[in-house]
Amino acid sequence: MSPAPIRIAAAQSVLVPVDSIKGRGSATAMPHRFEQRQRERYDDGWGTLDQDAAEEHLPVATQVIEEHAKTIVSSNQSPDISFDYSINPYRGCEHGCIYCFARPTHSYLNLSPGLDFETRIVAKVNAAERLRETLASPRYQPRSLVLGTATDAYQPVERRLGITRRIVEVLAECGHPFSVVTKSSGIERELDLIAPMAAQGLVSVYLSITTLDNDLARILEPRAASPARRLRAIRALADAGVPVGVSVSPVIPFINEPELEQIVDAAVAAGASSAFSIPVRLPWEVNPLFQDWLARHFPDRAERVMARIRDMRGGKDNDARFGSRFTGEGVWAELLRARLRRVACKHGLRMERRPVALGLFRRPVKPSAQGSLF
Repeated sequence: MSPAPIRIAAAQSVLVPVDSIKGRGSATAMPHRFEQRQRERYDDGWGTLDQDAAEEHLPVATQVIEEHAKTIVSSNQSPDISFDYSINPYRGCEHGCIYCFARPTHSYLNLSPGLDFETRIVAKVNAAERLRETLASPRYQPRSLVLGTATDAYQPVERRLGITRRIVEVLAECGHPFSVVTKSSGIERELDLIAPMAAQGLVSVYLSITTLDNDLARILEPRAASPARRLRAIRALADAGVPVGVSVSPVIPFINEPELEQIVDAAVAAGASSAFSIPVRLPWEVNPLFQDWLARHFPDRAERVMARIRDMRGGKDNDARFGSRFTGEGVWAELLRARLRRVACKHGLRMERRPVALGLFRRPVKPSAQGSLF
């Protein structure tokens, strides 16, 4: 007997069967916030609705869209973010994490923050060339840089395209420090580059582990590496001398929040030396996508989860204010911070970012259209 369909609360009202979304975080290509047209299905007498229903059972393939970026290094102006520059080799992320705060960025591409975000991946194929040009500029000054902030730099398509690999090669050549947060074991492919950099104090890596429960991981972040595989990646990095930490982010009340201490314990056993966590954030289109996910997978506690989130967000679904958006406020937010401090203290973990070594930076030779004469 097939599961009952679920009605999606979006501009386009669609019945989506539960078994048609396997392997994807979102159940719908919901309209983005800039969409000015709304579409509604109707029966035209030619079996259109039946055909649409049949097509919804087909798996949604991933499409890679090549982009030649004009710039690749973004500067940070937010007062509550601790890094100065970021590089995102891709737009969108195939991991399909339903809670991803970056989903609304697909709206600027006139694409859905829902299924499009995890199935239509924009690859910045000239990222390494643009990075070399930026670092070669006399105006560029090295500062703290994070690789992959609005996307996972090691998502599945990276294995084939190698864009992140070429970026790391440039950073290694120039002695430029960087950090990376990832859910992928693909970071292990870069050990030949990052282990020597780590020995010079130029690299720190954080593995994002939100749960140790495989069943929860499959619906929370369906195409990311399994929790056990991420723990093995921590071990491989630590054994190679790379400073590695764990990000228990986001913390979702009554979903993965009960596992906070167990996740940190497991990461420390694997070799993690630092930890941090951020309460779940629901900006823009993430809010309806997340609440739909809750209704589909956790109908017994959906209202309770949202009530607790609102407790930490000043009574709202989301609080975008600087200073509180990454921490939350109130009793429950402070309780989460206290729990993390306690388990970090037990293991002697670092909770602040590692200092950045800038003195080894070597400016690359700026590429010349005529090439080198010698």
